[in-house]
Amino acid sequence: MASTKKEVTLEHPNLFEYNKKRDVTKTNEPQESKVTENQYRFVVQEHHATRLHFDFRLEWDGVMKSWSIPKGPSMNPNDKRLAVAVEDHSTDYMYFEGRIPDGEYGAGEVRTWDIGTYELKGTTDFNQQLQNRKLTFRLNGEKLKGEFHMIKTQVGWLLCKKKDEYAVANWQLKQILNYGSRKAAPYNHDEQIEETNGKRTTEVEANRNKRKATTTQIEKKKVIKSKELHNVSSNNSSLSDDVS
Repeated sequence: MASTKKEVTLEHPNLFEYNKKRDVTKTNEPQESKVTENQYRFVVQEHHATRLHFDFRLEWDGVMKSWSIPKGPSMNPNDKRLAVAVEDHSTDYMYFEGRIPDGEYGAGEVRTWDIGTYELKGTTDFNQQLQNRKLTFRLNGEKLKGEFHMIKTQVGWLLCKKKDEYAVANWQLKQILNYGSRKAAPYNHDEQIEETNGKRTTEVEANRNKRKATTTQIEKKKVIKSKELHNVSSNNSSLSDDVS
C-alpha cells in the first residue's frame, strides 16, 4: 500500500520572539512559517496601533525580515525614512489583514498597503548585506517600484529611494484608512464609541439620535394611522346602526 505524504508545517527557529509576544487564543495572526524556498516577496502593511506606522517586510530564509517605518515608505529620493528593525514575522503574515484585539501586542487595524516581489542587488546575499549594514534591492510592487537602499545608522535603519525612472520628487503617501492611531479608530454603527474623555463622538451620537428620531417618527405615524382606522371603523359602525 502506497504511503501518503503529509505536508508538515514547522515552527521556524527565528519566530521564537514573534510567538512569545502573541496569544494564539486571542489573535488570529499567523503563528508559523512553512519552511519553503525563498520567493523574494515583500509587503508593506498599514498598521493603526498605538501610533500609525507602516510595517515593511522582506522575505528571506523562511521568515519576513521586518521593520517599522513611522512615516511610511517614499518614492521621493530626497526622503530618508527611519525604519526600526523588529522581530522576524511568519511568511504567512504578508497576507494578514484585520484587527489585532485590544490588549494584544500591536493591537489595532492592519491593512495591506503594498505587496509584490523584490530582487536583491549586489554580489552578496541578504545576510551578508545585513552584516555590512546596507541592503540594496529592487521592489516590484503596485505602489513601490524601482531600486531602494536600506542603510543602518546609529539611530536605526534608513529606507531611501534611488534616483531612477520610478522616482517621484513630489510623491505623497496615501493611507488606506483615514485615521491615525487606534484611539482614533471609528467603530461599527451599532457599537458605542467613546473618546478618551469618556464622551461619545459627535458623529456616532448624531447617528444614534437620527435613528431614534426615525424610530419615533415611525411610531407616531403608526399611532396616527391606528387612530384614523379606529375613527373610520366607528363611523362605519354608526352608519350601520342608522341603516338598520
